[in-house]
Amino acid sequence: MQALPHTRSCFVCGEANPLGLNLRVETDGRRVRAKFFPRPEHSGFKGVVHGGLIATVLDEIMFWACAVQTRRLSFCAELNVRFLSPMPPDGEFVVTGEMVANRKGRIYEAKAAVQDAGEVTFAAATGKYLPIKNADVSEMAADLVGRPDWFRHPAPPV
Repeated sequence: MQALPHTRSCFVCGEANPLGLNLRVETDGRRVRAKFFPRPEHSGFKGVVHGGLIATVLDEIMFWACAVQTRRLSFCAELNVRFLSPMPPDGEFVVTGEMVANRKGRIYEAKAAVQDAGEVTFAAATGKYLPIKNADVSEMAADLVGRPDWFRHPAPPV
């Protein structure tokens, strides 16, 4: 697995965001994954991670799944989440995702899931992502830590 870039400011992956989740995403060149460690303050109801936070993490993973395959930044246009079981805080979870379709470079489709070590799935998602115009990418890419030029290199063959 290869570590992917992350940002300074993002709520999910930003290293300088004191309120953020500090997720680190890695890839095998096709799929992406990250470990997720929700804390008690991420609860909605007592003892249950807030669904909005779970959806946020699934969105992040699908963004990176599309980025790995296309080397393009994108925005989420549609997000569908199915919550299958209440997720407890203070656990260790693995979030995985992959791009499932590229509609002529105009829209990307992805899927993701969050599971515990016993492979119990707590939530699954699908999403559609719109590529960001190249003119708008430079400022966003400047926030990347690691390899800010990562998006400018062609995706390796899968």
